Amino acid sequence: MELTPRTEPAARPPVRRRSPLAYVALLLVLLGIGVVAYQALTSASLYFYNADEAVDRQAELGDRRFRLQGTVRDDVVTTEAGVAFTVTWAGEDVGVRHDGDPPELFAPGIPVVLEGGWDPSGDFFASDRILVKHSEQYEADNGERLRQAGDGAASSTAP
Repeated sequence: MELTPRTEPAARPPVRRRSPLAYVALLLVLLGIGVVAYQALTSASLYFYNADEAVDRQAELGDRRFRLQGTVRDDVVTTEAGVAFTVTWAGEDVGVRHDGDPPELFAPGIPVVLEGGWDPSGDFFASDRILVKHSEQYEADNGERLRQAGDGAASSTAP
């Protein structure tokens, strides 16, 4: 057995160079994740105004999207695109044009929250979503229906 030390340096493994395309691809992926996160965070903060506040801040709000709260007046008219009506809050009336079908519980005298923004003309609120909160009267009138829905949900999750 030979025990003399080697005099030549040990061979180094070859250095692998990464392609510049790999760095570009990584940069694009990180940029894409950043854009998606920014969109998610900014769209999650939809401001909420009562009708009187929205009218007071109309110039400041411009065409930004926000939620408008009010009670539906008794002037609901069906249009080609959806419905037109007026909401009121604290003595302030706001004309609304909604694109699409209103929810089943939508009716005059019901409080609603509308999503949309001021029309560029500033004459009305252009809505594309109506949220209706039903009252306790709905539960009183439809108690059996709600129990059946609850029973159906419980039985579908039971083992």
